[in-house]
Amino acid sequence: MNSATPTLSNGSTYFDCLGLPVDFNVDATLLDTHYRQRQAAALDQAQQARFNQAYETLSRADRRAAYLLQLAGQGQGLDQSIGDLDFLQHALELRMSLEEADSPVAFEALKQEVSEWHEALVREFGRDYQAQDWPEARDTARKLAFMQKLSEDLRRQHDKLDDPDDLDDF
Repeated sequence: MNSATPTLSNGSTYFDCLGLPVDFNVDATLLDTHYRQRQAAALDQAQQARFNQAYETLSRADRRAAYLLQLAGQGQGLDQSIGDLDFLQHALELRMSLEEADSPVAFEALKQEVSEWHEALVREFGRDYQAQDWPEARDTARKLAFMQKLSEDLRRQHDKLDDPDDLDDF
């Protein structure tokens, strides 16, 4: 997880930087619009870099969750292992399915399952964060980060299947 300072040098948050309310449920369209507007109006490269970092953090649920926990002073332990054995077993099964997937149909089914699981974790983090159940929110944030990595691996493997001659990602 990103261990960066939760606020910018001027004391504002990434949410402030992009003109958004501090909330886990970010409107993706509004985030994109505010980001583009601010990038177009940026005065220098340092300001552009701040907007880029804010956007990169807020545009992904796993990074946004970790950032919100940091803002709440609850970011400790995000780099610890996941202790939920059922989650780990299912994740291992998904990893094995990824290694065995050899057709577009298999990848599509796996992609759908990973997407549904990710969305369930997004909803779970939202509930945990709203309830200020910090241990559960941290646990869910760790799971979100794991699922994000699995999604990225799935995309890379799918790209490799689509074009086996293109090994630039490996």
